[in-house]
Amino acid sequence: MSTYNFDYLDELEAEAIHILREVAGQFEKPALLFSGGKDSITLVRLAEKAFRPGKFPFPLVHIDTGHNFEETIIYRDKMVERIGEKLIIGSVQESIDQGKVVEQTGKNASRNALQTVTLLDTIAKYGFDACIGGARRDEEKARAKERIFSVRDEFGQWDPKRQRPELWNIYNGKIHKGENIRVFPISNWTELDVWNYIRREKIELPSIYFSHERDCITRNGQLMAASPFLNMDDEDVVERKQVRFRTVGDMSCTAAVESEAFLIDDIIAEISASKISERGARMDDKVSEAAMEDRKKGGYF
Repeated sequence: MSTYNFDYLDELEAEAIHILREVAGQFEKPALLFSGGKDSITLVRLAEKAFRPGKFPFPLVHIDTGHNFEETIIYRDKMVERIGEKLIIGSVQESIDQGKVVEQTGKNASRNALQTVTLLDTIAKYGFDACIGGARRDEEKARAKERIFSVRDEFGQWDPKRQRPELWNIYNGKIHKGENIRVFPISNWTELDVWNYIRREKIELPSIYFSHERDCITRNGQLMAASPFLNMDDEDVVERKQVRFRTVGDMSCTAAVESEAFLIDDIIAEISASKISERGARMDDKVSEAAMEDRKKGGYF
């Protein structure tokens, strides 16, 4: 009799593929939210394993703040061309131009929170009933509360009290008209799991994840990439630093870490020794103790 030896990455992969296939089976118009970050890139690889040689049963959706890292946008466009899947872009700038949101002002202004309106408008425009995302429970305490199938009401809002039990990997996707489900196939993964999977699968990533030289300023104790999106003034001192980014988001709220990690093995060793979570480098999570939970209740992913 043949025996099969699965390591923990095989188990995580199998669970994620099962979830993706459940989405395809239970929903009429799902979508995969793609940010150009390592977690959504991992989801694309998992979708390839779940559905190839066929096409994905959902498009990729990027909510573009207009203040993204250039490296991320270049990567996004090359990847979409390579895999031959449909990409839908929701533009925060269009939401601003249409008067649906008001751009923040001041030194710490960011477009990150404005994404919620653009996301909800995009969901309504295309009639998506499920949105797949790369959120993980280890990232932030509000995300640790959320189920793999997370119900959102007709306004896109999340209510922790409405969560459904998920026993024996059984996922309930039943929703009423206007509601949608947010789905997190890698919810049970950690940051290290993602990096070990990227190493095993030899997945290409945007260059900003690896150590490089960049002009930075120090703001609120964090190293931020020097950019006109930061509303810089004469008090901001630009310094050349050797940095990398642990998470990818809007340039106005995503901080870098000083690092000499040029290779994936170096990054894995660095993360293993770190006592700060990857979202410790996200300024938008520091607004209040419940910043993420408040945004999720308002419709944020």
